[in-house]
Amino acid sequence: MAKILYIYNSQVYANITNKCDCACTFCIRSQMDGVGNADTLWHEKEPELEDIYAAIDAFDFSGYREFVFCGYGEPTCALEHLLASARYVKEKTNLPIRLNTNGLGCLYHKRNIIPELAEVIDSVSISLNAADAGEYQKVTRPAFENAYEAMLDFAEECSKAIAHTQLSVVDVLPEADIEACRRIAESRGVPLKVRAFEHSEN
Repeated sequence: MAKILYIYNSQVYANITNKCDCACTFCIRSQMDGVGNADTLWHEKEPELEDIYAAIDAFDFSGYREFVFCGYGEPTCALEHLLASARYVKEKTNLPIRLNTNGLGCLYHKRNIIPELAEVIDSVSISLNAADAGEYQKVTRPAFENAYEAMLDFAEECSKAIAHTQLSVVDVLPEADIEACRRIAESRGVPLKVRAFEHSEN
């Protein structure tokens, strides 16, 4: 049975969906079944909100420093569960809440979801993944044709509504591409985080 909440690097991660609107060539879920203390993050069926609440109720949050929405799916694909469970975590804990996302939530829902996120999310990390749209389409394989610009627009608008907003890339990219990504992020007024390639999320 897949874990809804799992632990990695002193943080609590929430695996609330396996749905995703990308099929990234490098996605960790194509390499292993679990991360951290989770043997598997593959749900036999999508969690109901009551399942997520029950996992939160059963978890001892003592000693953890952050609650992160990030699992074997894109959290914004389960937006209503994301928003409701984030509110629930805020009621029960003092932990800051981070969303790791591909930044395509507005495309997926065909509306601006950022104001709703800003009500419950303290920080956002958005996967940039590539230095140009062509490479992004090739490695991320999103369900949308205009995904790259939409992702950058999402990051820029998030930075206006959520103080701690960042774009991220993994350090396996060539240095020239990382520098290009840095310039792209700066042009949108969003800091870039370069992540070490390991079995972790944003």
